[in-house]
Amino acid sequence: METTVLWLCLGLAFLGRGWGSHTGMSHGVCKLGHGAAACNGRELKLVPADLPANTKELFLDDNTIQMLRNASLLQYRQLGNLGLSGNTLKLIESGAFLNNRDLQVLSLADNALFTNYSVTAAALWSLPALRKLDLSGNQLTEDMVATLIQNLSSLESLSVARNVIMRLDSFIFERLSQLQELNLEKNYIFEIESGTFEGLRRLQRLSLAYNYLPCIVEFDLTQLKMLNVSNNIIEWFLAVESDALFELETLDLSHNRLLFFPLLPRQSKLNSLLLMDNEMCFYRHLPNATYPPNVTVQFLLIDGNITNITTLSLWDEVIHSNLSSLRFLDMSQNQFWYLPEGFLAGMTSLSYLKLNQNCLQTFHIWEEEPPGMLIELDLSQNQLSELQVDLGSEGILPNLRLLNLSANGLQKVPAKLFAHTPKITTVDLSHNRIDVCPQQANADGSKYSVCIDFRNIMTLKQLYLAGCGLDVVDGHAFSGTSLTHLDLSNNQRALSRSLRPLQDIALTLQVVSLRNASLSCATADMDFSSFQNLLSLDLSENSLDSFPESLGSLKLHTLNLQRNLLTSLSQDAMQKQLGKSLNMLYLSQNPYNCCKLEWWDFLHSLQTVHIVDRVEVTCLYSSRTLHAAQLPESVLQACRWMTVNLALLYLVLALPICLTLLVAFAIMFLTFKQKLLQMVKSRYRVSSPY
Repeated sequence: METTVLWLCLGLAFLGRGWGSHTGMSHGVCKLGHGAAACNGRELKLVPADLPANTKELFLDDNTIQMLRNASLLQYRQLGNLGLSGNTLKLIESGAFLNNRDLQVLSLADNALFTNYSVTAAALWSLPALRKLDLSGNQLTEDMVATLIQNLSSLESLSVARNVIMRLDSFIFERLSQLQELNLEKNYIFEIESGTFEGLRRLQRLSLAYNYLPCIVEFDLTQLKMLNVSNNIIEWFLAVESDALFELETLDLSHNRLLFFPLLPRQSKLNSLLLMDNEMCFYRHLPNATYPPNVTVQFLLIDGNITNITTLSLWDEVIHSNLSSLRFLDMSQNQFWYLPEGFLAGMTSLSYLKLNQNCLQTFHIWEEEPPGMLIELDLSQNQLSELQVDLGSEGILPNLRLLNLSANGLQKVPAKLFAHTPKITTVDLSHNRIDVCPQQANADGSKYSVCIDFRNIMTLKQLYLAGCGLDVVDGHAFSGTSLTHLDLSNNQRALSRSLRPLQDIALTLQVVSLRNASLSCATADMDFSSFQNLLSLDLSENSLDSFPESLGSLKLHTLNLQRNLLTSLSQDAMQKQLGKSLNMLYLSQNPYNCCKLEWWDFLHSLQTVHIVDRVEVTCLYSSRTLHAAQLPESVLQACRWMTVNLALLYLVLALPICLTLLVAFAIMFLTFKQKLLQMVKSRYRVSSPY
């Protein structure tokens, strides 16, 4: 009976192990679960043969598999997703996928399939359900790609990026009628034959970025929703002249050599237009323009025996395209001196406009231009001397939240500009010669050269005034605001007297930068105790010779004290709230005393504080500059002896004084001994009863 029970238990245990193996809950090499096997980066040379037969997803990326044999995947009939990228795969035998007819996603990126591409192609042709194929980084030429994909009519997504394709012939994609996404990035394509994409009626996303295309003319892919041709050498972009509706939503022409604003489709659904880093300009109003306004350029397009001529006015500044759906326009890093009148008026949905890093000298804000939907406007790094704003009109930029005017040469700005932007939250006026209007300023600020009035702008949260050469800021310059971020860096006089101008916003400030603001404990009141919500404070590049004790009560997360005159830090302050909340601390380039680094040891005991520039923190010892984190033992020993010697010195100095006092007391006692005894006797004598 006992034997029977024993065999029954062993049998149940065996069944349990067998069931666990069948469900794929454990494996020696791969991680299994939910029908997937992750075998990435295991230095495998072969496909594991002992995985569950019902595996649907198999990831073998970043291994050393060189060949996929006919029997490698034989038992995995339900496989739908196979990843083999990052191997040294050179050959896929023609029958490798015969039992994987349900395979839909196949990644073969970063291999060496160029060596036996014709055999590999035969293997791919046996995948009737394949929808997504990645052949990136396989050193494939255009002819190799044509062979590999010629019978893959079910493909919806294809990537042949990072190969050596140089031109695209008209027949290369002709059988991919279901293709919706095509990635041709980072090849060497300099020519695309007419009709190459003509049969791809379902194509929605096309990327040709990082190639060598010189121009795009007669663009007629009406079905495309996204076209990325950035980082080429394109000088012209001309869409076909047609009233057909283009589905195009995103067009990326950034980082090219465009000379003119692109000729866009007349009717489209364009939402984002990226034109950054080109050579575009409008020419009609240039002072040195010598060309007549009716100069035209003709494009001669030869396709076999058919010749087309496209004529374009070189100076035409009118946009004939319907851009009412455009929300994002990036024209930064170009050569625009001005924008033609009415240029932005038709972009009624425009919300984000970037014109930074151009040559703009003036910019006009009228009632309808830029459009009222504008949320962010970036005009930084131009040559703006004047910002013309029609303050008499109602609804000037009613939705504007961010305005960046930094790094210009502004000489004329309406003082009450931000009183007409009811939703403004962020303003950057850094590196302009402007001032903050004092309390007694005129309504238009005319008493001051260029001053801006920020008072009572309730929505304003972030204000950047770095490097503006501000005069002493008035005590209530920011009253009525709820600023959380304030940058007054590189303003030598702004806070030279005290922190009083910041008291009105002390409870709302969270991030403050006072770098290089000539702050000194001797000349300014450095009381930060009222800034109870401050999280980040930059006090670098000032003249602080002692640590502001008021910082100890704050809940700072980041504190920058670089490039000051500090010889030590306050250990008492670090033991308060500051030491509990501080995460990042910058301390380098201060003249710390190597023999007074108790605070340094204490900081290291606080495991929550990260000294970002720890290896750069130095201290001074006998005119030598040493790294605080690596003080030689000889210096440490000398510092200890210095402390002992100092104590002995105090003792030696105190001993003569004590001896002198003792001798003086003894002399006085001996001199007046008789009189003192008589005085004591006379006072305390008691008569005897006898």
